[in-house]
This record gives sequence, structure tokens and C-alpha cells, in this order.
Amino acid sequence: MSVRRVIAVAVSLFALSPQLSATAATGAEAPSAAFVVSQSQFDKMFPSRNAFYTYKGLTDALGAYPGFATTGSETTKKREAAAFLANVSHETGGLKYIVEQNTSNYSHYCDKSKSYGCPAGQSAYYGRGPLQLSWNYNYKAAGDALGIDLLHDPYKVEKDAAVSWKTGLWFWNTQKGAGTMTPHDAMVNNKGFGETIRSINGALECNGKNPNERQDRINLYEKFVGVLGTDAGGNLSC
Repeated sequence: MSVRRVIAVAVSLFALSPQLSATAATGAEAPSAAFVVSQSQFDKMFPSRNAFYTYKGLTDALGAYPGFATTGSETTKKREAAAFLANVSHETGGLKYIVEQNTSNYSHYCDKSKSYGCPAGQSAYYGRGPLQLSWNYNYKAAGDALGIDLLHDPYKVEKDAAVSWKTGLWFWNTQKGAGTMTPHDAMVNNKGFGETIRSINGALECNGKNPNERQDRINLYEKFVGVLGTDAGGNLSC
């Protein structure tokens, strides 16, 4: 599901279990002071990021899932933030890419078997955002959970930084993907970073598959927990 193989998002985001957070529907925002990652730490993690991916966009999105990086001990909070941002960095080449780079894939992401179809057009549901949301059914599920009509206007994910970050947080906090638990649950229940890889792209990177891709995620996580002044914990791989 990396930028080099972004089509893998189809596997990663296939399993759906939309869960509506009360604040997700209202669009409530959390103050940046509550986030365990400071502006300077974020800048250090992403020194060459696209200007679209603002720190304010991220902190404005936090209220959608108030349990993210606020649950458990201070170490657990920092590990979860680092784990999310490490996976995001892997998916987007260090927050350089807003949309899927392989345009030849764009027309593939319309599942016409769904009753609601693809009202924005067959080629409108390509990968976007920090975890490269794709497919019409994922745009609908994320939009329903967030109280934003992304089925009819998927372009909001590449035009509004807070909306873009919210779609990444939607997957992180509510979707199991190819795994057995959400990435949020994996981190707050001390199951380890490896389980976040399994949820996000386990079908293609776990159990000995694509070791270089998997190791890149681990390397980024170890770097980011260092920036936050904590350790990585156990169970780093899958």
C-alpha cells in the first residue's frame, strides 16, 4: 500500500466495520496543546512534506476520534502517535504525496455492485490522503462515519487538510483491514507496532511477504518514537 504499490490499498481497506464517533459526526476539534506531538516534532518527522499536510490540519482532525493518542500512559500515547505517523510516512513518501501517483489505476476503484454506485464518476475514487483512502465503498463508509459526503465529493480529501487527516484517523481507529484489530486497539492494548502493519497492509507485507516494505515501516516507527522521547516497545514486526 506504499506509494510504490498504492494499489494494495484495495486489499488493506476492504474489510469494513464503520463505527460512528459522536465527535466524528459533529466535526469537533481538539486543541493542538492536547496532542503528544508538538509542531517542532512534526516538522522534524516530515521535513520535506507537501505544504498541504499542515500540522494544524492534523490537530483540527483529532476531535473526530478523541481516544487517539490520548489513551493509556504517556508512553502508550506517544507510541500510538508515532505508529500512526510512521505508517502515514510510509504510505505517502514522507507526506509528499496527496493522491495516488499511478493514474492508470483510477478507473479500477468503482465497485458498481454497490447500490449507491459511483456518483462522482468511475475514476473519482483513487487513493487520497495520509493512508490513501480508495474505492467508492470506503469513501462512503468514511464519509458516513465523519458526517461528510465523500461519496459524492471524494475530492474533499485532497482539498481540505483536516478532512484528509480525518480519513486516515477513521481507518486507524475503526477498521481492522487485513488484521484482527484496529491499529488503535493494537497500540493501546500493547499488541505492538507489527499489528498495525497487519491491519493496514498485512495481506501483502506480513508473514514473510515484502520484507523491505515492512522494515521501512518499522524503521520509521523507531525513528519517530525517538523523536518523541520514548521507546518502541515489543512486537514490532508481523
